[in-house]
Order: sequence, then C-alpha cells, then structure tokens
Amino acid sequence: MKKRVLITGAAGFLGSHLCDRFIAEGYHVIGMDNLITGDKQNIEHLFALPDFEFYHHDVSKFVHVPGKLDYILHFASPASPIDYLKIPIQTLKVGAMGTHNLLGLAKEKKARILVASTSEVYGDPAVHPQTESYWGNVNPVGPRGVYDEAKRYQEAITMAYHTYHGLETRIIRIFNTYGPRMRLNDGRVLPAFIGQALRGEDLTVFGDGSQTRSFCYVDDLVEGIYRLLMSDYASPVNIGNPSEITIRQFAEEILALTGAKQKVIYNPLPTDDPKQRQPDITLAKQLLGWEPKVSRQEGLAKTYAYFQTLTQEQLYKKDHKDFTGYTK
Repeated sequence: MKKRVLITGAAGFLGSHLCDRFIAEGYHVIGMDNLITGDKQNIEHLFALPDFEFYHHDVSKFVHVPGKLDYILHFASPASPIDYLKIPIQTLKVGAMGTHNLLGLAKEKKARILVASTSEVYGDPAVHPQTESYWGNVNPVGPRGVYDEAKRYQEAITMAYHTYHGLETRIIRIFNTYGPRMRLNDGRVLPAFIGQALRGEDLTVFGDGSQTRSFCYVDDLVEGIYRLLMSDYASPVNIGNPSEITIRQFAEEILALTGAKQKVIYNPLPTDDPKQRQPDITLAKQLLGWEPKVSRQEGLAKTYAYFQTLTQEQLYKKDHKDFTGYTK
C-alpha cells in the first residue's frame, strides 16, 4: 500500500507545493485547510487524482483522519503580517492548539510529524547570521508577538512530545521563501513589490531600506523539507538561502526585472521589524546534504512570470480574504 501523508495548510503557498511534491513521490496525500488564508485554486489541479483527498477543517479543533498515517506535515498558520495582525488569536490558536492536536494525532497513528517553524523565532536578531543555537530576541507583547511566540511554543511542545512520548518529530525553521502561488497582496515584501510594479505604483520600502533579507526559491525549500522529514534529526534545522540583500537593493532588482519606471518611496519602519535576516545553513549542509540551487535571478523570473498571468481583478484586489468569525 502507498504511504499516506497528511499536509495541513495544504491550500496555502507552501502547502500546495508540498502536496505536489508528495504526489510526485508516489504518496497518498491528504490535504487539510480551513481556507482562511489558503486558496483552493492552488490545489484544484489535484482534486481529480485518486491519490489526493481534501478536508476543509480547522486544525485548532479536534483532528481526526481515518486510516493509517505515515507522516504529518504541519503547515497550517497565517504567515504574513497582514494576516496575523488581523487574526491574532487564530494565529496563536493554530500554533498552540492546532499543533497540540496534530501531535496527538501523530502519537495515535504512530506517524512521524514535521512542524513548520520560522526564522521569526529569532526576532530582531543580535546574532548574524542566525544559527540554530541562537535563542532569539523576540518581543512577546509586540504586534508580531502573536506569530513569533506561537511558533516558539510550537517548537517547545513538539520537542516535549519527542522527549516525553518518544514521538518522531522534525522541526524546520523556514526563512523568507518565494515563488508561484504567493498571494499578491499578503504584505510580504516580494509580492508587494511585484504587485506595485505591475500596477504602475511606486515601490514602498519601510525604513531606510538597509534592513536585509535572504530569499529562498520554493523548489529549494521543498527539497529541504523533504530531506529533513526523511532524516533522523529531531532538533530545529534552518532551511533558507544565505544570499543576503538589502530591501533597497531588492526593490531595484524588481524594477529592473519588471522594466517598471516608477521610483522607490520610503515609509516608517513597522514595530519590531527585523533589521537582519540570514540563515546559517551549515547544519543543513552537513546533516541533509542540502543547499539552495536556484539563483535569485532565476527564481524571480519564474515568480514574475506567474504573477503576469493574474487577471486585472486579482491584480487590483487589495485583500481577497474575509476574516469575519475567525477572531474569537
């Protein structure tokens, strides 16, 4: 029988690419998503396949999946500032209660579980680049705290299940990732810049643009996730591209890529916005034999080509998500 994998957040940007990868690897894939930030269009090409099934469900509530499970990948969570500032309580609940529910399911099914953590656990780092041994510099009561602390708790409870119950767990710390199926207006820097360029708007940089990010193409990230899941390592592992660039330089790259003639404008820096972000991937290289292969130039070209296929309605719609009823 085919191995079965449950992927939460399956209709999201990363979740949908993971569904594609595990289908390609010959697994039976069970996707789960409550669709408050995900989009069924990201996975509708899989609906006709006999090895794919979809559950419209909120993992913050009790989770039941009939039959055996070999693996669980927990990617259900708002991941952009626009989302988790609008639904802060839901963000905390999916990181805490959702993770608890899925760890319980993994224990019941004797399945291996990989949870998606984030570079945001490092906060505004005092150590650069960031290694897995760095504990971070996070403001727990700031506007970003609902996401940062949800992920830090997620790591803690995952490790507790590993040490106390002997559960097979994996923790990935994901750095900035981009590629097709990103939501155009979700507040993250890359889709924001490309959307502004396509609409003929000036590109908005927050602060003076000297803050840095490191962008990893989604195919590279998915490969890292797959290798970590199949490894025997339980502690957190950074997966990201260490090629660092300032936001100001990145804006200029987007203008050059799109041929846009607009200028770059500057707005105040949001509270607790990290000044530096660069992964140390020494552990991933040694443990998984993994490092990114797709250059930023190649990845941006593929991503821009995807955004060019959007309709005018999609291009100008500021926020296609309705969060009514999800704030309690």
